[in-house]
Amino acid sequence: MKRRTFIQNAALFSAGMMASKLSFAEMQSTFPVVRLAKDKRHFSSKVIEDVILEFQKGVTNKEMAWMFNNCFPNTLDTTVYPEKDGDKPLTYVITGDIDAMWLRDSSAQVWPYLPFMKKDKNLQNLIMGLVRKQSKCINIDPYANAFYNDPTKKGEWFSDHTAMKPGIHERKWEIDSLCYPIRLAHAYWKASNDTTPFDDEWVQAQQNIYKTFVEQQRKENLGPYKFERTTARGTDTLQVDGLGYPVKPVGLIVSSFRPSDDATIFSFLIPSNLFAIVSLRQSAEILRKVKNNIDLATKMENLANEVEQAVQKYGIIDHPQFGRVYAFEVDGFGSHLMMDDANVPSLLALPYLGAVDVNDEVYQRTRKYILSPDNPFFFKGTAAEGVGGPHIGRDMIWPMSIIMRAFTTSNEDEIRNCIQTLIKTHGGTGFMHESFHKDDPTKYTRHWFAWTNTLFGELLWKTYQEKPSLLK
Repeated sequence: MKRRTFIQNAALFSAGMMASKLSFAEMQSTFPVVRLAKDKRHFSSKVIEDVILEFQKGVTNKEMAWMFNNCFPNTLDTTVYPEKDGDKPLTYVITGDIDAMWLRDSSAQVWPYLPFMKKDKNLQNLIMGLVRKQSKCINIDPYANAFYNDPTKKGEWFSDHTAMKPGIHERKWEIDSLCYPIRLAHAYWKASNDTTPFDDEWVQAQQNIYKTFVEQQRKENLGPYKFERTTARGTDTLQVDGLGYPVKPVGLIVSSFRPSDDATIFSFLIPSNLFAIVSLRQSAEILRKVKNNIDLATKMENLANEVEQAVQKYGIIDHPQFGRVYAFEVDGFGSHLMMDDANVPSLLALPYLGAVDVNDEVYQRTRKYILSPDNPFFFKGTAAEGVGGPHIGRDMIWPMSIIMRAFTTSNEDEIRNCIQTLIKTHGGTGFMHESFHKDDPTKYTRHWFAWTNTLFGELLWKTYQEKPSLLK
């Protein structure tokens, strides 16, 4: 569980970020320096700085240009720790206001920089170092979702009732924690043609991923993973003896926790299973073409096919209003949960991850459901509308969901409205947050959340490149 900090104003900034005494209205014409000072930044890339300058010159909206300057480089400025492992790079990436590296967050944080590697070898090495670091983490424990850089550290969750090890921050089993490193590795390879990170350690990580996915299909038995936490928060622990509610083994993969780090109710989490299908095939491609490991590649492909068939059979339900749509969670017995959560992978974000075609009819019906009052975690207020989730609670919209809404539409008015909403709801800080109140953007959680900052920068740059008129 990531620490939630509820902030009533814009007076707190992370890692040297300055607070402004200006009112929000005054900020419309005057924007303070809130980006980390140059001499305190963790990593600098000339190509990224050139991109920022180009955006600022090409966009007339000064607040938008200011926010791009703050948000797009935030991961590089504040969260990366480049190291050396012999003569090879190794990179530790914290999530922001917590000194721990989530496999999911770290992958997503550097994702928007992949297109710029060809012009910056140091940036390429930084990302390659993260691919290598993630392989090491997966081989420590493929069931863990977050790690420390210190392999001896015992953190705040070391007392959890599970097979914890030193160096692990948290051991919540989430399918997407193993999918994101594959997504990053595959995209790194495609963008650079560099096969350096695909060594024996990486192959071992793929073997562990395959083994873990098969264990969590729970065909032969319930598998080795159990988790309980002494907590008053029900979503932070697993029910029924630390195994979660029963599932019928139908070929889907159990995800005990969601990308939000909240426990699932019905353990077959459909967006994560769809993500796994893509990731298994991407891993198989690297194994086959780079490593000539035909045996493991074939196993990955066969598992992807099995999960895909199971999603089609069990993961799509008949909604009384919207028709055939994806369920959020199912158990294989016939029960299903209808909702969506802002954290990615979400049902809304599936096209962004390459898991479904954006024009797929089932997805389009699901999207209409998600962005309607029929989704219990779709909130609409005087400041904005968007998807939240149980992690923060009622009336709290996640900017990530608004970004994903823009990424999954070709409707220019919808894209423009999403961007304008994001610009209007930063709470006077110049940065994105984990969530904000639907009626008051100055009430927000997590003042330093690098994933959403960089993701927002990715959206702005993509729009600038493809449809710059929408930024006017």
